[in-house]
Amino acid sequence: MRTIKIFDTTLRDGEQSPGASMNVAEKLQLAKQLARLGVDIIEAGFAIASPGDFEAIKTIGSELEGPVVCSLARAKEADIKRAWEALKDAPKRRIHTFHSTSDIHLKYQFRIDRDEALKRSVQMVQLARTYVDDVEFSPMDATRTDMGYLCEVIEAVIDAGALTVNIPDTVGYSIPSEFGAMIKAVRDRVNNIDKAVISVHCHNDLGLATSNSLSAVLNGAGQIECTINGIGERAGNCSMEEVAMALRTRRDMFNADTNIITEEIMRSSKLVTKITGMSVQPNKAIVGANAFAHESGIHQDGLLKDKSTYEIIRPESVGLHKTKFVLGKHSGRHAFRTRLVELGHSLNDEEINNAFERFKKLADQKKEIYDEDLEALVSVEYAMVPEIYSLIDMSFSSGMNQQPVATLKLSVNGEEIEKTEQGDGPVDAIFKAITSITESQSKLLKYEVKAITGGTDALGEVVCSLEEGDKSVSGHGADTDVIVASAKAYINALNKLAARIK
Repeated sequence: MRTIKIFDTTLRDGEQSPGASMNVAEKLQLAKQLARLGVDIIEAGFAIASPGDFEAIKTIGSELEGPVVCSLARAKEADIKRAWEALKDAPKRRIHTFHSTSDIHLKYQFRIDRDEALKRSVQMVQLARTYVDDVEFSPMDATRTDMGYLCEVIEAVIDAGALTVNIPDTVGYSIPSEFGAMIKAVRDRVNNIDKAVISVHCHNDLGLATSNSLSAVLNGAGQIECTINGIGERAGNCSMEEVAMALRTRRDMFNADTNIITEEIMRSSKLVTKITGMSVQPNKAIVGANAFAHESGIHQDGLLKDKSTYEIIRPESVGLHKTKFVLGKHSGRHAFRTRLVELGHSLNDEEINNAFERFKKLADQKKEIYDEDLEALVSVEYAMVPEIYSLIDMSFSSGMNQQPVATLKLSVNGEEIEKTEQGDGPVDAIFKAITSITESQSKLLKYEVKAITGGTDALGEVVCSLEEGDKSVSGHGADTDVIVASAKAYINALNKLAARIK
């Protein structure tokens, strides 16, 4: 079983994401977490790019234990020297230098020929080796470089002292079969390739960065350059958590693994999100909010019977405590009952069926049902007193220059009664209509509204306290529409009051 080195460039390429800049303290904090995660090499920055980058590399190099600390440097003398100045206090250090090799870059960006590019590359690797033993070289835009010339450059920089040669898909142009074939060609055609580690650095412009990196491993690559959450230039980089878990999960396929302590993945992901402000999409593999969430009733039923039915990765293995069941309109009774039991509610079959019917109505109104919603659903909607009054239908209209009007239809001891009333607001109009229908003499003591969960589709909970004579009660109502919830709370209180008066 081969061990694939993880070269994390979150602090360098990841920081090149628009809006993802980090200060020295933030970089140090993240570097320490990357060390806990078990990455082999941390590319801490681009020393010559700015004083902040220089200081970050220097600070990380002097304070961090474990990983190799690396600085990027163009194939320029000033860059190499600046990288050395930043790295010299680090116990484990690497200079990563690069030069473009594609004819597109050489012609339009550098305006030099192939011979000059080769010469500069060799000279700067040789210079870097005078400062550090560990030198990496990247032929930028390798996937659009002539294969013969690419092999010539790689062989020359290895002779010059590079211990790692990185094959970057700089613009995310390659596809997995093509990229894998390129790595194989490098192994077959570069005579001294046995003296260096083949690395890959894939961008995600076509959504293939992780696939390309894994294809490279199948063809002999020994190092993957990647970032936490896949952040980076343009569409981002190969995602560290994806390649680490792919190799760990499919060791049978790759015969390879990494030194990553996978239980630290979620903590690392959340820290990157916190520092950069770049949220992870919910359906992102491994670290997305939905990565271990199951809504389908069929899936939930299978998971409750055996986790292996629908999960190929244990949530605990990436730092999550357990699988998250998202209860929604597709969920079945099994998952619904199981979650209620976990929340401490014991209901019989009839009660489950009644509660499940109410749950389905709520699920049609909002996308995701949280535990707080279920608590409200059971305690508010199900745990009811005998209903003398029940809500059948209601409508209301209101506006800045419009008198609020509400029409309400109630069942009173089985008889349907409808009333229309005006009020100071829609809730006042609704309450007046309810009072008119029920002929209640009660006094409203308290009216309270709160959102049970976040989001614009949050379930709103209303509490109404009523008093009549020496009797006082509190009614509860919950709905995604707070006006409807208000009516339910008021009616629930009236039913409780009627039960107590009897």
